[in-house]
Amino acid sequence: MVGVTDLVTFGETMLRLSPPRGERLERTRELDVQAGGAESNVAVGAARLGADAVWFSKLPESPLGRRIVSELRSHGVRTGVAWTDADAGRVGTYYLEHGGEPRGTDVIYDRSNAAITTVEPGELPTAALESADYFHTTGITPALSETTRETTRSLLRAAGDAGVTRTFDLNYRSKLWDPATARRAYETLFADVDVLFVPQRDAHEVLDREGDAVEIAHGLASEHDLECVVVTRGTGGAVALRDGSVHEQGVFEAETFDAIGTGDAFVAGFLAERIDGGDVPAALERAAATAALKRTVGGDIAVVTSEEVDRVLEGDAGIDR
Repeated sequence: MVGVTDLVTFGETMLRLSPPRGERLERTRELDVQAGGAESNVAVGAARLGADAVWFSKLPESPLGRRIVSELRSHGVRTGVAWTDADAGRVGTYYLEHGGEPRGTDVIYDRSNAAITTVEPGELPTAALESADYFHTTGITPALSETTRETTRSLLRAAGDAGVTRTFDLNYRSKLWDPATARRAYETLFADVDVLFVPQRDAHEVLDREGDAVEIAHGLASEHDLECVVVTRGTGGAVALRDGSVHEQGVFEAETFDAIGTGDAFVAGFLAERIDGGDVPAALERAAATAALKRTVGGDIAVVTSEEVDRVLEGDAGIDR
C-alpha cells in the first residue's frame, strides 16, 4: 500500500443474507448474499465518488472471507486484511427480512466469535495510516470485544500521531450493548477523534445530551475538543458545527427501496467532498445527495456515481436520456 491514501477505514464486514421481498425467513428457499459493514460501506461509497480508500479488518482464510474482499475490491477499495485460519474465527453474518408496516424490517445478527474480535494493531498494515488524509471508524467496532475496543483506540491514536484527521460515526447498536456501557466506551475514545457524526436520537438516548441538534453539537465540541460535529436528524436533515459556525442541510426526497446503509452513504459523501477540498456546507450537501441515492439501491452499499450525485444536487435526477 505504497503511496498517498485518501481514506483508511477499520471495522467488521459481514455477509448479509436476505430472503426475497415479502417472504419470511422461516419459509424462504432463497437468500440473497451481499457484503455489509459500516466502515467498508463508507470506504466503498467514498471510492465510488473518487477517493482512494483502504479498508482494514480481520477475516478467516476461507471462501466466505475471500468473498467479502472480492466484493469490496470490485468497487475500487483496497483491502488491508489480517488473515487467520478458518478454524480460528469466522465471518459474521446477519439476516435481514424486509417487511412493510406494521411488521417492519427485522435484523438477526450471527456474529459471535468472528475473526475480527481478536484483531490487534500489529496484524494490520498500519503504515498506510502514515500517508492517509482521513481515518474512519464507528461505534460498532468497539462494541464487538474488548480487543477491538483497544485496537480501535490504538489506531485512532496512531492516526493522530501521523497528523491524520480522525472521523467517528457513533452508529449505536442496541443489539450489541446497552446505552450506559456504550457511552462510557465512546467517551474514552472521543479524545482521539476530530470529527464526530452522531444521530440526534442517539445523542439523547446514549450520550445523555439534551437540547436540539445545534445545542448538542456545541456541547459535544466544547466538552471533547472536537473540530467538527455533525448531528443527523433523519427527515429533518443534518447540522454541522465547525469553527463556531453552524451549517444546516435538508434531505433530498427519495423513493426508498432499501434504507440500510443510508447513514454510511451520508458519511461517505461528506468525506469524499472534504477529501476533494470542499468546505463543510458543500460536504453536507453531497452527503445528503449520496444518502438519498443510496435509499434507491438494494443492499448495504451505495452503488452510486459522482455524476448521479451531481444530478441530484442540480435538481435533475429524473430519467437519464
